[in-house]
Amino acid sequence: GAELVLTPKDGGMELARDVAERMRNEGQGLILDQFGNPDNPQAHCEGTGPEIWRDTAGTITHFVSSMGTTGTIMGTSRYLKSQNPAIQIVGVQPEPGSQIPGIRKWEPEYLPKICDFSRIDRLELVSQAEAEDTVRRLAREEGILAGPSSGGALAVALKLSEQLENAVIVSIVCDRGDRYLSTGLFPD
Repeated sequence: GAELVLTPKDGGMELARDVAERMRNEGQGLILDQFGNPDNPQAHCEGTGPEIWRDTAGTITHFVSSMGTTGTIMGTSRYLKSQNPAIQIVGVQPEPGSQIPGIRKWEPEYLPKICDFSRIDRLELVSQAEAEDTVRRLAREEGILAGPSSGGALAVALKLSEQLENAVIVSIVCDRGDRYLSTGLFPD
């Protein structure tokens, strides 16, 4: 019974959000709002963070996450920092001109309400080419079919691993690759 409202691709996520808000304001719909819903980061504070802490036996030194809605990085950061404030939280955003699905560098008026930059120790930029090359490598070498936002986070994590010694770096595979099979991302 739902009505699907499409917006032009060149308007991006911002136009889609504007249309949804206009429709809500006109009484034509409801927004569950993953960008402002505190349950988004809370799920990662209660689930992702404790899982990482447990699976690394508390030895994690760096957490690397792409920034889309920012729920993953906000909630996981809150939990990990409560266990060890020295853990470095690294947010990944696209380089200017890069179009990486799932990763955004939000304009201030669109910044998710759940985002709190004080929970992030450093921001790293990743190019579209790096994200795509890394996600193809992840599929080829590890058999993990993920999307480009996962490739972006992993590219940054791999760069960090070249700069650090005795670090335990965790990167999140935050999207599935099957939705990109028809896009040319995986040509072989």
